Amino acid sequence: MSNRSIGLDETVHAYLLEVGVREPKVLRQLREETAELPNAGMQIAPEEGAALAMLVRLVGARRILEVGTFTGYSSTAMALALPADGHIVCCDVSKEWTDMAADAWAAAGVDDKVELRLGPALDTLDDLLAADQAGTFDMAFIDADKGNYEGYYERALRLVRRGGLIAIDNVLWSGRVADPAVRDESTEAIRDLNAMIAADERVDVAMLPVADGLTLARIR
Repeated sequence: MSNRSIGLDETVHAYLLEVGVREPKVLRQLREETAELPNAGMQIAPEEGAALAMLVRLVGARRILEVGTFTGYSSTAMALALPADGHIVCCDVSKEWTDMAADAWAAAGVDDKVELRLGPALDTLDDLLAADQAGTFDMAFIDADKGNYEGYYERALRLVRRGGLIAIDNVLWSGRVADPAVRDESTEAIRDLNAMIAADERVDVAMLPVADGLTLARIR
């Protein structure tokens, strides 16, 4: 996985961050803190955070679903773009990582917009469906364990309203999905999901080479 746009050399990437991303101080600090962690590669790129915030505004999102929160960069970026009465439900299994996220939410002044649900995300999504939450979200962002991507996507299709947006991270997987010789479980799962979405008539789709690859699926 990559937490910067693949295919860009350091000079071009630095230029992109200089003129193409307005990164709030709280997000820059969180990115620097997360960089010290062994799993730092799981954090999204600054340019992806900016893109997600822009999508929140373009969609006019008020309710967002996030699957995979890690230390909170994406959720903080999206929460900052929400209106005052906006709400984001974050799903993750790690209290250690999401404790850092909670600090970022508080520092950004968006903790009142965020609802954290700790536990397996498939269970959380099923609980939301059982609670008659189908069609009540405007947007979903999926960035979690790759083996369950299809399950997350199918549930997001039911939880997000028509005309709403599902954004899926890591769909290029550092280019490994394009190499048929790579056959590990995560790569195969992403490759299968990409092929399924490409043929899915329930959505309009665009795959963007942002960060590690970002698929946008608009529900028809």
